[in-house]
Amino acid sequence: MADDKVRDEAMQIIGMFQILPRLVVFDLDYTLWPFYCECRPKREMPSLYPQAKGIMSGLKEKGIQMAIASRSPTSDIANTFIDKLNIKSLFVAKEIFSSWTHKTEHFQKIHTRTGVPFTDMLFFDDEDRNIKSVSKMGVTSILVGDGVTLGALRQGLTEFSQNHNTIEKNKKVWRNKYSGKAASSETDKD
Repeated sequence: MADDKVRDEAMQIIGMFQILPRLVVFDLDYTLWPFYCECRPKREMPSLYPQAKGIMSGLKEKGIQMAIASRSPTSDIANTFIDKLNIKSLFVAKEIFSSWTHKTEHFQKIHTRTGVPFTDMLFFDDEDRNIKSVSKMGVTSILVGDGVTLGALRQGLTEFSQNHNTIEKNKKVWRNKYSGKAASSETDKD
């Protein structure tokens, strides 16, 4: 029941925005679930943060694709937990591997697999170093404290909209500056 309430609230939040990401990417450890999966046995039944499943359900219902980017050194345990939680079908891409690239390699692979531009992605993670490196790629990235929440979703969608609007304004300026329109409008005055 709580998942349905969160899903409905997530859909309401998503509905407030005209510009939405095409892909939302989640980290696993301390973003979707409250532990490091390499510290847990495979036989354990994992749990998600309280609002995570409802948020993912809301994104799915709104037609927004989702992916995973995790630097877990135990992809076998991570995949087992994803299966046990019945969330595997929610993700169009799952990049789970140990890396020193602060997830830039993960995002390159997600982009190759999905074709979604970095500027059309929204990312949630609990590590500032990942947020900083992925943001430099053009991905709107949100640092979460205690897992993904409705507040983090609202913040992410707000920042995504602001970033998208900035990109569009810059494109207009660039088009006007380099298309010759400014020069031709001055000659029209003569």
